[in-house]
Parts: sequence; structure tokens; C-alpha cells
Amino acid sequence: MVRVRIAPSPTGDPHVGTAYIALMNLIFARQREGKFVLRIEDTDRTRFVETSERMIYEALRWLGLEWDEGPDVGGPFAPYRQSERTALYRERAEQLLAAGSAYRCFCTAAELEDMRRRQMAAHLPPRYDRRCRALPPAEAARRAAAGEACVVRLAVPLAGATTFRDELRGEITFEHANVDDQVLLKSDGYPTYHLANVVDDHEMQISDVIRAEEWISSTPKHVLLYQAFGWALPRFWHMPLLRNRDKSKISKRKNPVSLIYYRQAGFLPAALVNFLGLMGGGMPAPSAEAKEVERFTLADMIAQFQFERISLGGPVFDLEKLKWLNGVYLRALSPEEFFRAVRANVVPDEYLRAVCPLVQERIETLAQFFDWADFLFRDEVLPAAEVLIPKQRDLAATRKAMEALAAALESADWNKEALDSALRALADEIGWSAKEVFMLARAILTGKKASPPLLESLVVFGRARSLDRLRRCLAAFR
Repeated sequence: MVRVRIAPSPTGDPHVGTAYIALMNLIFARQREGKFVLRIEDTDRTRFVETSERMIYEALRWLGLEWDEGPDVGGPFAPYRQSERTALYRERAEQLLAAGSAYRCFCTAAELEDMRRRQMAAHLPPRYDRRCRALPPAEAARRAAAGEACVVRLAVPLAGATTFRDELRGEITFEHANVDDQVLLKSDGYPTYHLANVVDDHEMQISDVIRAEEWISSTPKHVLLYQAFGWALPRFWHMPLLRNRDKSKISKRKNPVSLIYYRQAGFLPAALVNFLGLMGGGMPAPSAEAKEVERFTLADMIAQFQFERISLGGPVFDLEKLKWLNGVYLRALSPEEFFRAVRANVVPDEYLRAVCPLVQERIETLAQFFDWADFLFRDEVLPAAEVLIPKQRDLAATRKAMEALAAALESADWNKEALDSALRALADEIGWSAKEVFMLARAILTGKKASPPLLESLVVFGRARSLDRLRRCLAAFR
């Protein structure tokens, strides 16, 4: 049976690229009467975000991308969270050590950083120099048993090459001299992506690995692992990366990448799925009657999408085209459907209930509500220069502060106390007063010098749209 999967990491807002790859996997499975699996790769505990898994479920279901097996629906190969499968990864790592396909490495973080600096100074690609590979296995095992911290690394053959077939590109070969001895098991006992991915794909009987092309360079390591375990390879399909207009990899610096943003900003799920289907390049060419792009549904894609049509050139994620397409979908709604869409996305009761306390103490008539709260309902908000730039500061200094503000807000927990701490810490970091930083954030969010409480407004508006507004402001004040 055809079995495919997506394996997002719960490290923040669900990414639009996750939806793109999920759509390709879902189409592939449905066309072949196979199974579509959702697996949560939560072994990076340093970047783990507790609420992210739930957001992944909600965002994918909002788009209508339903899975057959996963942590929340179960299945024959449970558990589907990697953090619940760590004993299996350790067992497999021991199997590799016993076979000589892996080895223990005791190098410290300081040693690895010194190694990297020296290699870069010598104009060499930074990679592990294999200094622990020569340790006798018995000595390495003794040191590990004594409690000395270590990782487990893949013992990549010192000569030769690994060749694998990509179903979209044909045969690809990597010389072993260019493949690093990848860490497989970290010192905390958690696996890296490489070990967990291969073990889980085998154990869950994944027949086809459909993922982004950025994983091509990792595939020889995965092939070596399959061979070390004596397992059959899946078929590999590496989808072209979504690109910005300048052909760089899509990133939050140039495009909103959070699926939460697209939902909160009022994009219709059918329009976004249609747009992502265009990114694959597997749909038939538009008919002569189509003005610019054909509308099609998920069912249409399952019926008509052909993977052999996929273009490897790198699809451009053009936000303006997505807005245009979303407008086409909006205008196709009946008045009643449009009303319900506005109520659901722009003024839902839950959102109004959160906004009302912010302005209640500041108005004298209900008609003044939008005088104070308009910025929480508008898409375009841009402060005038005299509102944005604090006194005694210039545009260059303000831009640097805005870039630092973006970094601070991206990493902050999204609640009043955490945002307050993040803004005050930023003030100390850049040498501004807390008042200046708060006023800068207020100007970006509201376009004004006076507004309802800033921190509460940020919480209500949400991380995704707040960061998008900040980036738009940065783009406008170059």
C-alpha cells in the first residue's frame, strides 16, 4: 500500500510550506488509495513550543487537509509523536554501534566551536573532523557508562559515493568525502531528525517520502542508515522549494509564512489551497478562456494533478497573486456567504469580546469605538514618520531598533507579562529608554501615538499579524 507522511516540528506557528508539502502528500495518497500520515517530530526540546502541535492540527484542518493516522486520531503504528518513541531510537542507535556503522563522540561544544573556527580560517567547509572515530569501541562504551557526555555519530564511509533515485530528478550521487559524520543521537538521549526520520519511516511502512528539496543533501545520510539497518529504501520525491519573487527561499523576512496569519488576515481556505496547488505545477495548463489562472478544488487536484508535470524551477509564492485569487473567491460568494465570511474572519464574537475591554474606558459614545479600535480591524496601518521616529532618534537608528524589535517579538511568549519583559530587555540591549521602545511598538501596531493599552492590544491582535505589520513597516521605511 502507498503510505506517505508529513512530519512537522512543533516549534512555532505552522508554516505555509508545511501546508504545501501536506497538500502534495495528500493528493499522492488519495490518487493511489493510500494512507496519509501526520507525525509530530518534537525531539528538538530546545525549540519546542507547547501550543504549536494544536495549531498544526487546526491550521491543516482549516485548509481541509485531513490525515488518516496521527497523534490525535491514532492508527496501527502509534505513537505518532517522536518524543514518545525515544526508547526505540536508542535501541536502534545501539544496533548501529554494535555493527560499527556509528560511533560515540565525546567532543565538547567548545572543542567543536574551535574546530569550526580553524576550518573556516583555513577556508575549509566546517564539519566534524572525526577525531573520536578512532576510539576503540570498548573504551568509548566504558566512558559512556561512566557518565561522560557523548553523542552518537554516523560512520560515513571514508571513500566512495552514495547514489539514490529522486523520482523527479533521476539519479543523484554524493561523494562520501562531502558527507559529514552526522549526529544521530544527542547527549540528552533524544535523536536528531536523521535517525528518527529513517527509523519512523521504516517502522510506519512509509512507501514514498515526499518532502522539500532542501532535504536532498541529507538523503545520502538517510540512504546509508537504511543500508546499515538492512532495510529497503522508500521512493524519494523532493518538491521544489517555495520562493520569494527574487527566487530566494520563502522566508518570514519577505513574506508572511505563518498559516495563522493567512487565517486571521481573512484568506479563504479554498483560495489558499488552490494557490498552493499552483505551486506544485502539476495541474493542467489553464484553458484559453481562463484570464490568468483557473480555479480548482482539492477534489479537482486529486482527479487531475500529475506529479510528472511538476516543474523544478522553484515556484514563486507571489503574495499579490494570492490576494488577487482570494478576491476572485470572495466575489464568487453569495451575499449571505460573504456576510458569514466577514463575521467569521473580521468581526467574530470572540475577537470583539477581546477588543471591547481595551476601549471601554476610553470612549463616551459607542460611535467612538472605531476611533480607538480601528487598527485592530484594518489590514494596512502605516505610521507617519513623525509618529514612528522618536525624538532625538533618526531613521537609521529607528530601523535598527525595529529589526531588533522583530527578533525580540518572534522569540517572546505571546502574553502580557512576557511581552512586557521582552520590550524592557530590548530597551536595555539597544540603549533606548523603555518608553521609546513602547512608543515605537505602539506606532507600528496602531499608527498612532495614543491607543488602547499596548501589551493587551498586541495579545489580542496576535503574533502572526503583529509581526507582519512590523515587517511591512520595515519595508516602507527603507
